[in-house]
Amino acid sequence: MKDLIAKQHFTDEELKTLKNNSSWSCDTFVIMADVSEEKATILSKNSDRVEYDAQPLMYYPKKTYGPHEKLKLGNVTIDQVEETYEHLGSSPYWCWGYEEGINVHGVAIGNEAIFTKDVAEKMQAVKDGEHVEYGIIGMEFIRLGLERAKTAREAVNVITGLLAEYGQFSSGNPAVQPEDGAYDNSFIIADKDESYVLETVGKHFMAKRVSKGTTAISNEPSIRTEWDLASDGIIDYAIEKGWWEEERRSEFDFAKAFLDFEKPLQLSHIRVQRMKQLLKEGLDNHQGQIGLPWSRRIMRDHYEDTFLEGPYMNAALPDFLTVCMHHSPAEFTWGNTASSSQFILPKEKDRFPVMWWLAGVPCTGVYIPFYPEAGPINPILSKAGTYGKHAMAPQDAAVDSYKEDSFWWIMRDLLETAKGDAYGEKFNVRQPIIREVYNDLERKWLLEAKNVEEKAMDLKLKNDEGYKQILSEFSDKCVMEALETTKNLKDMIQKV
Repeated sequence: MKDLIAKQHFTDEELKTLKNNSSWSCDTFVIMADVSEEKATILSKNSDRVEYDAQPLMYYPKKTYGPHEKLKLGNVTIDQVEETYEHLGSSPYWCWGYEEGINVHGVAIGNEAIFTKDVAEKMQAVKDGEHVEYGIIGMEFIRLGLERAKTAREAVNVITGLLAEYGQFSSGNPAVQPEDGAYDNSFIIADKDESYVLETVGKHFMAKRVSKGTTAISNEPSIRTEWDLASDGIIDYAIEKGWWEEERRSEFDFAKAFLDFEKPLQLSHIRVQRMKQLLKEGLDNHQGQIGLPWSRRIMRDHYEDTFLEGPYMNAALPDFLTVCMHHSPAEFTWGNTASSSQFILPKEKDRFPVMWWLAGVPCTGVYIPFYPEAGPINPILSKAGTYGKHAMAPQDAAVDSYKEDSFWWIMRDLLETAKGDAYGEKFNVRQPIIREVYNDLERKWLLEAKNVEEKAMDLKLKNDEGYKQILSEFSDKCVMEALETTKNLKDMIQKV
């Protein structure tokens, strides 16, 4: 595919390529408070999507509902709850749910696509003309967990309860049918005290609790022979399907039993191992503590400090899938990182949970702070492109394209400008300029955030609602600075 920045229609061949390569990538890791410079849990995720999949930032306030109200999701309609909590999330333009998000209680969630034998069986059944029930989309599970849970464990219960009732068979990409783009889901669900790696297959799950250190996941099951929670009958299900042997029940291995071995593991395993390597380096090089700067370095990684020495030509012309993902003209990668988020979940009650959100590719983007307690956000953040923001089934969505009043598309436009052409001819010269300017901005905001948060907390402890305005005005100031800086950067690098 060529430049998609203003593209609104795809040929059948291009859509076929997207179907065959969809949903291959995302990366998530968590740093627990015992090894965090922030003295807080840090959850980080890169969301990788097809090139036209704009991802606005959405805010929703606390809301109450009457009895018997229903909630229409992309593929199914479920019972609504009496009350939903205030939350923020990074939401694909067609989707009710989030790729990653945070609520007012300091619960944050990110997910990964994983490819299981169960999914492969259902996809083939649909292609053979059999009826398969659609279910809840992985991104919808994230928002449902945030709306309905005050702790990470509660969110696990919310997601697994809905999973057992409604299942999850669905595509996760716009304009792609479930039989072409379905997957199961893996999540990291975090709060200030603990995190859970929750991995699912069909209506079943296993989960592992994390209370110390670091953990990373990508697009493969990470739970093997040790877990803390599991759905009833999950081992029986694997045995009934012929994916595990009865005589080896006591040796049950979740990943080995359910992983679809016809999907290439190198696409995910290299990335998750790279994150683990960088997390270890961060601990080794920073006296056993990792902070936001090193976390962001991981999010922007293209294997530069490995024997590969980074991409052969430039990061925008990738040789392999990297943590910071870019579309390849050779079509072995199918899109870009669409958003990156870092959630700070502090243990102390006199600090605020915060979402540092970046629109687009991390290596040409800038992290902006947002507070779920602060209320509504700047409307430009929540706008998609020409197709607009919707909540619908992915297979019914049309392709989105550039619009000048969308923050996400403005950042995507900067990436295209940095590349110079489809092969990144100017990227090695232009990207370092962008990075230097944005790095300065991020450092400045980190310092300002500490002062702003202290002033806001002083008011909150006095039961003065004015603290919300202080936080909101700071986020909006950062947004406006980002917009002005981006405009100037685009003008600057076009001359290089």
